[in-house]
Amino acid sequence: MKLDNKVIDILINDAKKAYKKGEIPVSAVIVDQAGKIVSHAYNNRQNSFNVLGHAEIVAILKAEKKIKDWRLDGYKMVVVLEPCDMCSMVISKCRIDEVYYFVLQKSQDVINDFNINKKVIDGYKDEKVLLENMLLNFFNNMR
Repeated sequence: MKLDNKVIDILINDAKKAYKKGEIPVSAVIVDQAGKIVSHAYNNRQNSFNVLGHAEIVAILKAEKKIKDWRLDGYKMVVVLEPCDMCSMVISKCRIDEVYYFVLQKSQDVINDFNINKKVIDGYKDEKVLLENMLLNFFNNMR
């Protein structure tokens, strides 16, 4: 997938915002059929005291509110990290067509893809390294 520079900039800036707030630096952007950004979000689970505060779910809720429909057929999501099972299920239920991510989950938490079309983003080496390093730094600083 060829990504718009604006999508990448928002994804990286939102991941940095999450990191600075002590959240796992994951962000998500949802684009419509024309490639226009509909919503974006970053993890806020710790600061909102909400287990559902994953970037993917927050971005989905914003998109649904904006378009006034829970069905996101034809929409695509770009996310920093491969979605977890909870997010994958929500993505599947709201009918997002494709999910693109930079970093593959390293844990065994992802056990079911819930029939969503997930793809690792090819290219964008510098951006991928930046996002991977942000995640590694976050988790290394927790120890």
